[in-house]
Amino acid sequence: MKDPIVPFDLERMFIDQFPITYLGEVALRTLIMFVILLAALTVSGKREVRQLSVYELVLLIGLGSAAGDPMFYHDVPLGASIVVFVVMMSAYKFITRLSDRNKAIRERIEGKPVYVIQDGCILTQNFDDEDLGQDELFVDLRQAGLEHLGQVRLAILEPNGSLSVYPYPDDEVRPGLPVLPHLLKEQNRLVETTGTYACSHCGHTQIRHPGTNQSVPCPVCNHEQWVKTIGPVGAYTAK
Repeated sequence: MKDPIVPFDLERMFIDQFPITYLGEVALRTLIMFVILLAALTVSGKREVRQLSVYELVLLIGLGSAAGDPMFYHDVPLGASIVVFVVMMSAYKFITRLSDRNKAIRERIEGKPVYVIQDGCILTQNFDDEDLGQDELFVDLRQAGLEHLGQVRLAILEPNGSLSVYPYPDDEVRPGLPVLPHLLKEQNRLVETTGTYACSHCGHTQIRHPGTNQSVPCPVCNHEQWVKTIGPVGAYTAK
């Protein structure tokens, strides 16, 4: 039968039944987990970061558990949690200062800005290299108040996962691929009326006619689904 817990027993609170050298093991475990978390979040890509830096996310995950467990479990000594805090903060300060001074390390861990839309078209090679789906991209564009890609001069995926959007001036807006869900559902391989259509995959636009070039894939990305563009008529000459 276990001995009853004595409230406010400082020895139990800070070290419990563990030897003092156990705190050294806790420090090593923490450092290993810091590296593992950093590597995992680096591999997972910008999609998982979204607004926080990789370093800040690692810090939040690590400190969250270290702070929470000793609050609820009497057999988790405060001394171990204090060591976790010290090691996590030290590792965080070290890696952030190192990345600030070394561009290669910073880009390897945090990533770098990537152009994903240019002149109303998705840069498929860059886009496919990022852990970002088209649906998420279009959500960001809609939240920026945009209805179609013809309004977008540039869009850059930032290292923290946010999307920086640079729209065309109103008088330069061109027809483009809709980002509105109900219009995207209208994609088809066949066209019913002559007009400017956009590739549903990359946004490339061209004039298409019913009964002709129906099976011609997009010359940019080789996809065959097309959507009727929206935007000002006559403001853009199809490529």
